[in-house]
Amino acid sequence: MSALPDRPQPRAGVMSIDPYVPGKSGSKTSGKLYKLSSNETPLGASPEAIAAYKNAADHLELYPDGGSTALRDTIAQKYGLDPSRIICGSGSDEILSLLTSAYVGPGDEGIFTTHGFLVYKIALLAAGGVPVVASETDFTADVDAILAKVTDKTKIVFLANPNNPTGTYLSFDEVKRLHAGLPKHVLLVLDAAYAEYVRRNDYAAGIELVSTSENVVMTRTFSKIYGLALLRLGWCYAPAAVADALNRIRGPFNVNGAALAAGIAALHDDAHLAKAMDHNDHWLPLLTTEIEALGLKVTPSVGNFLLIHFPKTKGHTAAEADAFLSERGLILRAVGAYGLGDCLRLTIGTEEANLHFIASLKEFMSRA
Repeated sequence: MSALPDRPQPRAGVMSIDPYVPGKSGSKTSGKLYKLSSNETPLGASPEAIAAYKNAADHLELYPDGGSTALRDTIAQKYGLDPSRIICGSGSDEILSLLTSAYVGPGDEGIFTTHGFLVYKIALLAAGGVPVVASETDFTADVDAILAKVTDKTKIVFLANPNNPTGTYLSFDEVKRLHAGLPKHVLLVLDAAYAEYVRRNDYAAGIELVSTSENVVMTRTFSKIYGLALLRLGWCYAPAAVADALNRIRGPFNVNGAALAAGIAALHDDAHLAKAMDHNDHWLPLLTTEIEALGLKVTPSVGNFLLIHFPKTKGHTAAEADAFLSERGLILRAVGAYGLGDCLRLTIGTEEANLHFIASLKEFMSRA
């Protein structure tokens, strides 16, 4: 009989999971820092959301609403949805993990694309599932490549639309084609964290597909354009049966009261949302043009960030650019973990940050 371990052991596979590593948020420079690494809105949260958050501090002794009822009702009113099919969570990350836990077991397969969000793989491995990677075309999800990976073991397919860190997207027609090609028992998860930024007539976040299907879920977040990343707040719209399953396994008070209050207020402040959209609409094409003028490739983006491709030439590599910009207080996201070691991801920042970035990048690229 073998000796028992001398301490608790995680189940098989847990310690082989690479933990998620967020973008760096600091630099050794003593000057002003411009954090452009986490796709945070440069405009901050709505003043109404901030006021609601502060008001919540007067009732810290009270448990929050375990059903997120008022927030679900507000979301439902804004988008014309059935509130009973909305689930709120501590960021959309929690909802992605809940979906995986509910529908993936040991040996089951889950599909995502080459440069898909790292949390998909982590959630699958944590559930004992098998991650399956489908190739992309021009840094964009490929419907045929995804469908070619479907087997009898496939239980879930993740599609970030738009995708982070590439900024690319699939048209609604392509999303519908993907759905039509999946077996009815496979759950299609449409991760629409950046949906509010998209300005394409052929794009849809997925509400219509969820409303007319039994195997599609759309996830959303308040961390990006609404500026509530600190509070960790997300939601999903799901078929009634999926919502029922998630409600059975989520924590009883999985969303804190301050987040609930701020989320409701943020949804009511249409003016602040429009301001954030306009800021991104102005700077996204302008920064793309400025970067490309320096001879660098930029993957066309519909989000609030740009994927910049650097050459392998010594003196102008992504790693060297990262170090150079960091010394000037500009913190970008290295994306080697996504298989993009020659790239950096730039979040659209304030006017001051954007202009400083352009000037600094020009200085870097002008070096012999």
